[in-house]
Amino acid sequence: MIENDIDLQPHNTLAISAHSAFFARVETLEQLREALAFARDRSLPILPLGGGSNIVLTGDYPGLVIQVDLRGFSIRSDNSGHILEAAAGENWHRIVMATVQGELGGLENLALIPGKIGAAPIQNIGAYGVELCDRFVSLQAMEIASGELRNFAAKDCSFSYRDSVFKGKLRDKYIITQVNLCLPKKWQAHIDYPALSQYVAGQNWNVDRLTPSQVAQAVIDIRNSKLPLPDKIPNAGSFFKNPIVDTHSYLNLKAEHPDLVAFAAGDCWKLAAGWLIDRAGWRGVRRDAVGVHELQALVLVNPGRGAGAEVTRLAEDIAEDVHAKFGVSLEPEPRYYP
Repeated sequence: MIENDIDLQPHNTLAISAHSAFFARVETLEQLREALAFARDRSLPILPLGGGSNIVLTGDYPGLVIQVDLRGFSIRSDNSGHILEAAAGENWHRIVMATVQGELGGLENLALIPGKIGAAPIQNIGAYGVELCDRFVSLQAMEIASGELRNFAAKDCSFSYRDSVFKGKLRDKYIITQVNLCLPKKWQAHIDYPALSQYVAGQNWNVDRLTPSQVAQAVIDIRNSKLPLPDKIPNAGSFFKNPIVDTHSYLNLKAEHPDLVAFAAGDCWKLAAGWLIDRAGWRGVRRDAVGVHELQALVLVNPGRGAGAEVTRLAEDIAEDVHAKFGVSLEPEPRYYP
């Protein structure tokens, strides 16, 4: 079950070549426990891996990479709604499409997000006005130190924008094994996001009679129009979080840049990181093996299969330039390993 010296290039969507000292693909909870015991006995660090769409490998990994390939999902209905239970290794987009094909709404705005469902709660994935926490019920995770299973309710996860307890105080403490969501019985389309509402208007669809499939198709078409598929051009999706600033900072920026793209976020404002990077002049820039996508400045690409250090240097230079020009700090979404 445990393999030695494995090239991780096929296992990350940035197609970065880096070797793992040890590698295990687990399909059952017992295999996961055995892999964790192997690492504990040798005092090895552990890198849990799903679809590899939210990591940047900055060098060889000296420990055990565990590819979580737990499978299976089901949908049942109760008084609260339609309960979806999925093992962590299930592909996120396939789950979304299975729900909309069954005429169940609630996940359609999150269509075509790469990766596995087990990674979805860690950064509270979101798109087009919907976040995972809006549909979240609970999850099951295995403690790395003991191999014991624990259930987490929504209140235990400390969800916020692109964040959760698993990126904070429980970072590197658990491996998620199952995620449970609830889809509403009375579904209502969420198309307030400008790109979505414009797309729907252009289709001449009846807004009052939209279906989950129509909204999912709109999201897929919009994403395909500006985001490269990793199997065509290696990338990790949106590389930076949209920065959140207070109202005073927003108004100052808006006065200086009237076309600033931003969205209200409670008492604060969420700035479009892609707009900041684009306006700073980085869209389409190519630097040796890596670059910034020509259609979406928020996406860093690796068409030349460069090293992780090339990606991180580019990201750091972009962040420094954006801060110098706008006074706004950018934070990467993917996690760097090791």
